[in-house]
Amino acid sequence: MIVGLRGKLIKNEPTYVEIDAGGVIYGVQMSVNATTSLKDRINEEVQILCMQIVREDAHLLFGFAEALERTTFERLIKINGVGPKVAMAILSTYTPSSFGRIIADKDIEALKRVPGIGVKGAGKIMVDLAGFFNGLVSFEQASSSENHHHAKQEAALALESLGFKASDIQKALHNIHSDSVSEIVKEALKKFA
Repeated sequence: MIVGLRGKLIKNEPTYVEIDAGGVIYGVQMSVNATTSLKDRINEEVQILCMQIVREDAHLLFGFAEALERTTFERLIKINGVGPKVAMAILSTYTPSSFGRIIADKDIEALKRVPGIGVKGAGKIMVDLAGFFNGLVSFEQASSSENHHHAKQEAALALESLGFKASDIQKALHNIHSDSVSEIVKEALKKFA
């Protein structure tokens, strides 16, 4: 499974990039926000996070500029009725932090502005993501380092892969201040026990 790419950026379109990684050129779908962060980087070495989706008819590669964007995408596509196309539309319309604020504020009107999302879909996304961004996104002044946020995001993913619910994970991670993913996971598992 491809989880990241480092190589020369040879093409950058609004929702698609091509990266030459050691002579193999990868076509990667990205959000408008992510491709914008790579503008003016043509023929330079870049590094992105990835998620690979293998289907019967296609091998798809999605790229992200930051861990929170990938975490949000992974969580969105777990929602019944939300596929990669809609998840990318959400991430192209809003940054992960502003999307987190929309979920926290239960702002269905803002979510309906995303192409492909109607009232019913917006409501379902609101319900499924309730509490998901708690602890992942700080809506006020950031009080922790980037490393701490990244470590918490990675720990949350690890705990989710172990079968814990997102709402329970956020409660468990609430007062953990370590910058080490393994320490955060150990502390959270103690709380679950």
